[in-house]
Formats: sequence, structure tokens, C-alpha cells
Amino acid sequence: MLYAILCYKDEDVVAAWSEAEEAAVMGRLGEVHAALERQGRLGPSLRLLPTTAATTLRKAGDPPLVIDGPFAETKEQLLGFYVVEVDDLDGALAIARDLAAANPGGAYELRPVLLYNPDPRRTG
Repeated sequence: MLYAILCYKDEDVVAAWSEAEEAAVMGRLGEVHAALERQGRLGPSLRLLPTTAATTLRKAGDPPLVIDGPFAETKEQLLGFYVVEVDDLDGALAIARDLAAANPGGAYELRPVLLYNPDPRRTG
């Protein structure tokens, strides 16, 4: 079963990390990534650019309204996500706990996903 693990954190905190802090967190996450790759459980994972680089299309109008930024009413932003293959929610929670230990703070939202549009570069 595929799960998306959505990574939320205050992006201002992350942007304020020193190069050493960034390297330390990424090193710890790299260890988690390597273990998941060895197990064949790690799918795509992405780190999003800051919300200041975002554009939102609001469907409420005709035509839809395009605005700069996400304008989320939250203290934490979606900073990235992982797609992992596990047997069940418990397996996804175990991975999220490993990620949280490597990069404390913030929150991880776990959602089961269906493969809607497989990457054609990985087939055949």
C-alpha cells in the first residue's frame, strides 16, 4: 500500500537554519532515506520551495482567480512529502517516527494514496 507522508513545519524556522544545522538535519534524514531505499520502500520524495514562490489558483470564480502565494491560515507550511510503500498504517507511522527523530518539530500527515498517473520513465 502506498502512503504519502506530508511534512509540515514553520518555514521561517527552516530558512533560519545555519549551513551546519541544515547539513546535520539532511545528514540524519539521509540515513533514514538510505534505510528505506535498501528496504525498497522509498518512492518519490520532494522538498518544496518556500511559499513565497507559490502561486494559487482559486476555483471559486469564473474565470478562476490566480494569486501569488498559498495564503494558508496556518503557522506551519507544507515543506515537502514522501511516498512510501508499506503494508499498512503502522508501517507508515514507523517511517514518520524515524523522519521525526531525524528532523524534530513540525508535523507529519499520513494519507493512503492510489497511483493515479504512474511515471512513464519507470515503466517497461
